[in-house]
Amino acid sequence: MRFAHRMQAVLVAALWGINFVVIEVGLRDLPPLVLTALRFVAAALPLVFLVPRPTARLRYVLGYGLVLGVLKFGVLFVAIDAGMPPGLASLVLQTQALVSVLLATAFLGERPSGTQLAGVLTGSAGIALLAVGAGGHATAIGFALTLVAAGSWALANVLIRTSGETRPLSLLVWSSLVPPLPLLGLAGVVDGPRVVLDAITGISWTAVLAVGYVGYLSTIVGWGIWNRLIGTYSVSRVAPFSLLVPIFGLAAAALLLGEPITGTELAAGAVVLVGLALVVRAPAQRDAGRSEAKAATRPLATPSARHRTAARGVGEGC
Repeated sequence: MRFAHRMQAVLVAALWGINFVVIEVGLRDLPPLVLTALRFVAAALPLVFLVPRPTARLRYVLGYGLVLGVLKFGVLFVAIDAGMPPGLASLVLQTQALVSVLLATAFLGERPSGTQLAGVLTGSAGIALLAVGAGGHATAIGFALTLVAAGSWALANVLIRTSGETRPLSLLVWSSLVPPLPLLGLAGVVDGPRVVLDAITGISWTAVLAVGYVGYLSTIVGWGIWNRLIGTYSVSRVAPFSLLVPIFGLAAAALLLGEPITGTELAAGAVVLVGLALVVRAPAQRDAGRSEAKAATRPLATPSARHRTAARGVGEGC
């Protein structure tokens, strides 16, 4: 990966790490499913009127919106509200990196190198050590729901890779129209219509700021960069950067919430960095050679050929 793209991936990890602290603040004033719904309302408006429609088929737009919005974020917000500490959630959620590599191997035909696999396993070991160091004060349901959210994130990575989308920002914005109604409907069933209505009409400025962060910075900026990087490279190359999220999450919790960082957490963070280094130093020259070979044989004349090229992530940007 180019150095600039690595730095973009690190920026995304920082935005998402801080996001866990912001989620906790937002959940003090809003029910979890309502907060999630407002997140995607903010992500969709007003950009849906400013960006063109996605080039991917409708089923990918709907599927991505449901998987990312309802399964990944809806379940994650419920998990934190159900007793999953935000810091620990940021750790457990990163199991998606390993799941993403496995799904990419099974469904996309991506073949990670031995160095990449070693890096993922090393980083995952660091995540496990971080979870042990965090004390494990999570409820069983909160922990289980966080694992479901991690698997949903991995599935979203595969969807963006296979969608054939040439406008990832458009896909992100237009798919953000999908989650709000299902989420608000579920909130009405779980919390009651009156609670949902009161939460929206009586929203505090603190909650508004939280929605703004999770909707614009975390979703539009963070996921926009993330989707472009996955389209440009591969799931197995990009997904392991999420292993940095809990490091930023723990640091943000320490600075903003006064949560202490233990020696075990510092040591585990170093293990995560080693794992990430193994992943990003995978044979770039061999990957570049393969890309050049594909470019030399790529059909250019028909729209269908361009669609197949985009499905492999060539030229995708946001």
